Amino acid sequence: MSVKIYHNPRCGKSRDTLKLLEAQGLTPEVVEYLKAPPTAAELQDILSKLNIKPRELMRTKEPEYKENGLDDKSLSDTDLIEAMIRVPKLIERPIVLKDGKAAIGRPPENVLAIL
Repeated sequence: MSVKIYHNPRCGKSRDTLKLLEAQGLTPEVVEYLKAPPTAAELQDILSKLNIKPRELMRTKEPEYKENGLDDKSLSDTDLIEAMIRVPKLIERPIVLKDGKAAIGRPPENVLAIL
């Protein structure tokens, strides 16, 4: 029953989600994804568990989204996953994984559904 959180300590929602997990008596594996971005396989696994497409996991309002031409609708899912690996700031946060399930902590209470 391990729990993993893809975390950005500078993000309030991410900090709140981590506190929520700890308040539930959990000690999650904390992955600071800006320092250690997920691999393509990890991102594909996360997307599958969330049942969403890569663009839905991207922070489309970040300047890097437009600067890298990621608003181009002809880009493939593979292109978008590679972009998130290159520029991990584009990955929506926080993401919590537990027992084969995933949730995005926006709002933090969203993760309660998978605990």
